[in-house]
Parts: sequence; C-alpha cells; structure tokens
Amino acid sequence: MRPGFTLAARVKSFGYAFEGIALMLKTQHNAWLHLGASLLVAGMAWWWGVSASDWRWLLLAMAMVWGAEAMNTAVEFLCDVVSPQYAPAVKGAKDIAAGAVLIAAVAAALIGALTFWPYVELRPMTTRKPDQAKVLTLRPTSPSVASGGGAIACSKPAAAMVC
Repeated sequence: MRPGFTLAARVKSFGYAFEGIALMLKTQHNAWLHLGASLLVAGMAWWWGVSASDWRWLLLAMAMVWGAEAMNTAVEFLCDVVSPQYAPAVKGAKDIAAGAVLIAAVAAALIGALTFWPYVELRPMTTRKPDQAKVLTLRPTSPSVASGGGAIACSKPAAAMVC
C-alpha cells in the first residue's frame, strides 16, 4: 500500500527535482548556454523596465527552453542506459530530442525579439554631426500599447523632426 500525502514527502520530491537540475547543469554544456541566455534576457528586461505583460512572455519562452533541455537530457541519459552501444534508433531518439530543444530555442529567440523590439532605440546612420543626429525611439507609449504592441515616439518635438 502506498503512503498518503505528507509534507515531508513533497519536500523530498522537490529535493530530487533540484538534484536533477544540478545534474543537468553539471553534465550538459548547452544548459550553461541557456543559463547565460536566461540571465542576459532577465538583465535586459530589468534594464529596459519591461512591463509585467512582456515579462510573462519572456518567462514563458525561457521556461519552454529549459523544459525542452531537461527532457532532452533525460532522453539522453535513458538512451545511454538502454543502449550503451551505437544503435540507429537510439541516435534517432537523441536527435529528435535535440531538435525539440532547437525548436524551443528558436521560438524563444523570436519571442524575445518581438518582446524587446518596442524597447530598443534605433539610431539611424546620418552624415550630420552627432549633436544634430535625430534619434528614433521605439517604445510603448501607454499601458494599452505595452500589452499589445508598440508605437513610434521620437525623442525630439515633432516640429524639430524631419521624418
């Protein structure tokens, strides 16, 4: 008979999960790349003051990549136990799991680009002196725009701008 729910058992299961994450970071070089990318994204989001609704997308994208990497690592470990020698089917399983990580990473990069785009300042190249150069800033102009898209706002008054 299985024991019922206990708080101690739940705490112990969290311990196993953290051990798994630590093992993934110890054994998978790509997990370190994901960690670096996650820290970079979080730092950029903090620096630019990303809205809560935009943070939601960034966190979802990072979680998607981390989840795919964890599943890929589990598949690799399991395949190495089931078939220590080379087997085409095992290679196929590992390649498919790695492909899932690639799909998640590309999707996360696209989500990141679309999310950060309104916060990025674009400085067009011009022949003017630096103090005369116009600066076009793309950023949300209101909370409603921040949640659904961006609007173009220039850093100089409209009368002083040549667009």
